[in-house]
Amino acid sequence: MSPIDPNWLQMMIEHGALEHIDAVGIHGFPHVFDQQWKGWEVNIKAVQDVLEKYSMKKEIWISEVGFSTWQNDEVKQFEEFTKVIGTRANRIYWYSLKDLDPKNATVGGFHLDEREYHFGLKRADNSPKLLYRLLETGGVENIQEHKYISKHYEVKEQEKYSLITGGAGFIGTNLAERLLGEGKRVMVYDSLFRDGVEQNLKWLQQEFGDKLIIQIADINEKRLLEESVKYASQIFHFSSQVAVTTSLTNPTLDFKVNLEGTFNLLEAIRKTDHQPPLIFTSTNKVYGNLNDVEMIPNETRYHPTDKDIEQNGIAEDRPLDFHSPYGCSKGAADQYILDYSRSYGLKTTVFRMSCIYGPHQFGTEDQGWVAHFLISALEDKPLVIYGNGKQVRDILFVEDLVDAFIAAGENIEKLSGEVFNIGGGPGNTVSLLEILDIIKEQTGKEMDISFEEWRTGDQLYYVSNTSKFQQATGWKPKHTVEKGIQLLQEWLEEARGLENKKNNQTTSNAFAL
Repeated sequence: MSPIDPNWLQMMIEHGALEHIDAVGIHGFPHVFDQQWKGWEVNIKAVQDVLEKYSMKKEIWISEVGFSTWQNDEVKQFEEFTKVIGTRANRIYWYSLKDLDPKNATVGGFHLDEREYHFGLKRADNSPKLLYRLLETGGVENIQEHKYISKHYEVKEQEKYSLITGGAGFIGTNLAERLLGEGKRVMVYDSLFRDGVEQNLKWLQQEFGDKLIIQIADINEKRLLEESVKYASQIFHFSSQVAVTTSLTNPTLDFKVNLEGTFNLLEAIRKTDHQPPLIFTSTNKVYGNLNDVEMIPNETRYHPTDKDIEQNGIAEDRPLDFHSPYGCSKGAADQYILDYSRSYGLKTTVFRMSCIYGPHQFGTEDQGWVAHFLISALEDKPLVIYGNGKQVRDILFVEDLVDAFIAAGENIEKLSGEVFNIGGGPGNTVSLLEILDIIKEQTGKEMDISFEEWRTGDQLYYVSNTSKFQQATGWKPKHTVEKGIQLLQEWLEEARGLENKKNNQTTSNAFAL
């Protein structure tokens, strides 16, 4: 029945029709099409009352229910799912698995209502939404356990807070932990798009309770973003699509998250009375593949022939050369943030970052390569290296990066409108081959390593010249490569239980910088 009508059901019974069926179906789309929604229990009770009046034992099915994310509200879809599976219905049919794709519609098959296209648990490009990821991880039976997922459609805060977009991610979690540990309030604003980040968020809530404000929302939910910015004392913008590979296969998603989302945040800040300062994490990919820097290889790594680069690294005056959709979206966002300081007087600082590693990192072949290497070693998984393994990076332990964020926040007045290259610097350089040797020594594991062809756009060498930021703030890295890898290994072993894991893993893990 739609709409749900007990009088119609009673008429069916009086005419003898219900004697020939096994179940009564009802359906609804709360807060999508059914704006005056009374709730599932009210509607189920109305049907049950009629059946009991006539002593009829029939199953009650929710034959169609769903929630459209046409306004990017994936939390509401999750909430509606948890509500409906808690009902007394005998069966529930959720609509639907995947969003409709307008490109595949037949002639005359287009919907006039945009809401029709966004009912899926996955998007039309097959990328999972929040509800799908939670179901995939824990199943229907555990879906009610995610009570930490919350959304504030109206923020009412007397005490200002630090706002961290992408705050459930690896870097955001470490910064949130530092600020919360100092007794400050923090709002984590995150869509939980990346696998595993819900574990970080759950851990933060368990550790810090009410000091943590959780806002699960898409960076392009403008009204909620503006609401969250309203009471922020400072903003750290980490929300990002982070993988070059994903940007190549789904450039639209990359653009919407990295550039459109950043623009929305800048506008939200500009519209406020107090205009909180913003620190943004950009990427070294804005400098392109650095093919013009001549390299000389030895047995384990590449060395630039330019002595200044070898001694100091790549400086901020390096010409921009956006490479890949990811480089374009992050680079354009980088430039927007710097220009909003020039044009509107916003207090903004940009970090163009090298490779960061440390606790709370769920490394994959697309992002977080140091953790990915360590996990592969600890789990006895084969590892594929693209290229010859002599690629060089300056890796920075995440605690040192958090120190840099704190220093930037304390010096925001003089750093406003400036860009800084941030990484381990010349003192923390390592090639893939060299870091594999360090991991082998520290874990005692023999690794099964194979090599494949280079991937397009891979930088043979990237090392950050961090002298500009060091001179401005006095900051410098405290952790050596060996010490940082040891700390990450200890965290991985504890968090993932890897020290007791049997050597029975055979899944291959490929990687490209």
